[in-house]
Amino acid sequence: MKNTFKITGMTCAHCVAKVEKGIQELAGVDKVKVHLKKGTATVTYQEKQLSDETISQKIAEVGYQAEVV
Repeated sequence: MKNTFKITGMTCAHCVAKVEKGIQELAGVDKVKVHLKKGTATVTYQEKQLSDETISQKIAEVGYQAEVV
């Protein structure tokens, strides 16, 4: 499955790296691409192992707000 998340609070490349690293730590994530200018993260993941809520929670854990677009 592939979903895009709207992320608020990112201001720099460090923020992007922090979000990407956090999401990649989750089991079942295949690919992550975070766009600073768009304020989004596109995540490809195994639907049986992971949910949108879990990804959003992980983004919140690293310090940002997220919602599925």
